[in-house]
Amino acid sequence: MNANDFVLGIDAGNTKTIALIADSAGTVLGWGRAGSSNIYVSQAEALAALETAVAEAGRSAGLNGRALSAVTLSAAGADWPEDFTVLQGALTRWGWAERRSVVNDAVGALRAGSLAGLGVAVVCGTSAGTAARAPDDKVWHSSYWQEPEGADELAQRTLRAVYRAELGIDPPTSLSAPVLAHFGCKSVAALLHSFTGRGRTPPLHLGRLARVLLDQAQAGDPASVQIVQRHGAALGDYALAAARQVGLEGDYLLVTSGGVMRHPSALLRTALLRHVQAAHSGVTWQASHHEPVFGALLLALELSGQPITERLFRRLEETCPEESLFLT
Repeated sequence: MNANDFVLGIDAGNTKTIALIADSAGTVLGWGRAGSSNIYVSQAEALAALETAVAEAGRSAGLNGRALSAVTLSAAGADWPEDFTVLQGALTRWGWAERRSVVNDAVGALRAGSLAGLGVAVVCGTSAGTAARAPDDKVWHSSYWQEPEGADELAQRTLRAVYRAELGIDPPTSLSAPVLAHFGCKSVAALLHSFTGRGRTPPLHLGRLARVLLDQAQAGDPASVQIVQRHGAALGDYALAAARQVGLEGDYLLVTSGGVMRHPSALLRTALLRHVQAAHSGVTWQASHHEPVFGALLLALELSGQPITERLFRRLEETCPEESLFLT
């Protein structure tokens, strides 16, 4: 098989970079992984991570540096026109493929969500993003328009609820004990000091506290339920805004993805869907079962001129790497 029969999909994220190479029949043949590749954090490190992940995928697929048919880069940090210029320029300079495209990572997540890749996607992981794609291929992504964010924002709201309860401003919350245990603190005062004391370094991976919040919301804690429901409705506002931007109304698909959305509790997803359906009653919901790089690969196949059939879609599912490649 000629290397030009292969395509490359890349997910450039805040925590990791994943590259997949597949043939035109949808068989994934190679993959690679590197660290963060958000150009807003460090352009040099982001581009280096992209090169590392793609080189590893090329070795895995046995391509020996030969050019591919198409590449799609789905990137956190692809927000403004100048960002696309930087990333498109890098793809051109590297010469990985004859056809090249860059999309925001929320667009990649939307394409991964269903066979057709149409509708609205709400991604809620460490941060959050929203994208919409209409049947006429009009696409919009929220980028810096997005106000409600992901796990990090939910974690901050969780801490605030614990602090307010400790002061008696709000009623007691069952969040207090598991939050203290999460950070290994003996009191709420010690917890607050650990975040704000002079010379203290705030804990890493604060967003993991969102799991505690969702656990307590599922158990019925009123403070937790209120935070989650308000956040779901706020995400719903941006889902509706995305739909308006591309002219969707009525019966479109609402796809959710991201680590927060995959939590066993359905409260956040339910609040989101209820808010959207209040305006567009025909909307249906579907969880995306695929990583965003799956969407980048589908977009690369489309860019190469390959129709996305159900058989091809299922073949990609069957041959994608093990889940361990994607764990953060």
